[in-house]
Amino acid sequence: MSLSINSAVRLPTGYDMPVIGLGVYQNEDCRPACLASLKHGYRHIDSARLYNNEDEVGKAVRESGVPRNEVFLTSKVMHHEHGYENTLKAIDDSLKRFAFDYLDLYLIHSPLSGKAKRLEAWKALLEAKKTGKLRTVGVSNYNVKHIEEIREAGLEVPVVNQIELHPFCQQRPIVEYCKRNNILIQAYCPLVRGKHDNPVLQKVAKKYNKDVAQILVRWSLQHGFVPLPKSSKPERVVSNANVFDFQISAEDMAEIDGLDQGKAGAVSWNPVDAD
Repeated sequence: MSLSINSAVRLPTGYDMPVIGLGVYQNEDCRPACLASLKHGYRHIDSARLYNNEDEVGKAVRESGVPRNEVFLTSKVMHHEHGYENTLKAIDDSLKRFAFDYLDLYLIHSPLSGKAKRLEAWKALLEAKKTGKLRTVGVSNYNVKHIEEIREAGLEVPVVNQIELHPFCQQRPIVEYCKRNNILIQAYCPLVRGKHDNPVLQKVAKKYNKDVAQILVRWSLQHGFVPLPKSSKPERVVSNANVFDFQISAEDMAEIDGLDQGKAGAVSWNPVDAD
């Protein structure tokens, strides 16, 4: 699998998504991390309304000197802003905060608002895509039933589902469903929030002369996911993307795959059973 930091995956909407992105959760002062990422070659930043840093991301992109059309920007709308009109207002507010006239990807952040409101929110995202405010739309933390209800409503199905995904929480049912249905999977918490003392990961890291974080990002890439490693430290932002000069063997991938603990392995809030 030949990949570089410039590699991208073509979405069904016709746009290209870089295969690695910078996550900025819990980093309201994210400009240093964003600037470091863009200087190092990242072209993908994942924000959300919940993160309170859409404006900081926008400022960093402008300050970086990288043309807007070369940076893939994502944001998300949380369940308390669901409903058709509320979601349209949230999208407009996100654009105002970023100070850009479009976003590359916008996601429903969680399914916790209930079926009726999340379907209305999805209709709002589709409308905003139609008018050019959003280029691609998707969901986050959705399980099979949440995507199926969109299909059953006769609406366009999401092309992206962003979920917690790492060796200890592999969410295989929704991953397999998304792959069957051509839904690209973004992996948040790919670094397991710094829990890197597992002996298997330590052993593999030593074998490839890498740190565990780099092994985790490479594992995600080799599974075809789009990992979103986050760090507030510029040096770690750079290090986390230095994963394109090696490949984990099939045998080592299988050993890492064997670490799956299902829901017990989750390190983040993960509403996969939401009604």
